[in-house]
Amino acid sequence: MLLAALTFCFGASIANYLGKPFRADSFWLGLAGVVFAQMSMALLSEVFRLDAEPLTENETRRDRSVVRNNALYVSIASITANVVIVFILYNNRHLSPASFSFVLLSLVFILAYSLPPFRNRGFGEFLLASQLAYVIPSIAYLLQADQTHRLLILLIPLTFLAFAYFIVLDFPSFASDSKYNRATLLTRLGWERVVPLHHVFVLFAYIFFALSPALGIPLALIWPAFLTLPFALFQIFQLRGISMGAPANWILLTVTSLAVFGLTTYLLTLTFWLR
Repeated sequence: MLLAALTFCFGASIANYLGKPFRADSFWLGLAGVVFAQMSMALLSEVFRLDAEPLTENETRRDRSVVRNNALYVSIASITANVVIVFILYNNRHLSPASFSFVLLSLVFILAYSLPPFRNRGFGEFLLASQLAYVIPSIAYLLQADQTHRLLILLIPLTFLAFAYFIVLDFPSFASDSKYNRATLLTRLGWERVVPLHHVFVLFAYIFFALSPALGIPLALIWPAFLTLPFALFQIFQLRGISMGAPANWILLTVTSLAVFGLTTYLLTLTFWLR
């Protein structure tokens, strides 16, 4: 949810850079909406977790039922709160057709990530990355500006960095995912294919940033993203070493991948807000 708030601020910062009048009500309502959306996305998937997968350690049938019901109630409340927020934004004439379409897309991603049979297809990482790094900042921007802009193309490399982050999160839980037959990108494709794919996603993100001036985006806006390049190369180095048999330091790898995505988003957000 913190990452969702960060990417939401990035979308709003683009509108601020373009000189759009700041709509405080749209910003705070939209921020609350995306936090509720992430909450429902996380909890609703637990409601439909397979019976063979424990929700808590040494759980009883009653414990599982209580946890599942609570998650369902909170998910329903979060989705209901989002509906109310959308109605308020519409009533205040701050919900353009473009922003409404992204809100619907967010709902589709939540349901596809959480509900069977879609959640068992192994595309959860793609849905999470797209929701976090593309849909949420797009909603934030459109709530301020109503129409899309070419600067939103910067969300593409951020989505690839988010995808790489969620791929990294699959590795520490690979053994339990295989045991309980959980469908993740790693269990579907195998580490031999996923590791090179991870490297391609990370490198492509920075290549995209480097080519941004050719797309009409000033280098002065995106150069802070390259401050995280050493961390990204270290991330690739770590995962490559693990795939070749080196001892795994999952905490360090996870923190590095989180820093690459989070710091890149934060630095770009700060740059757009200050200019």
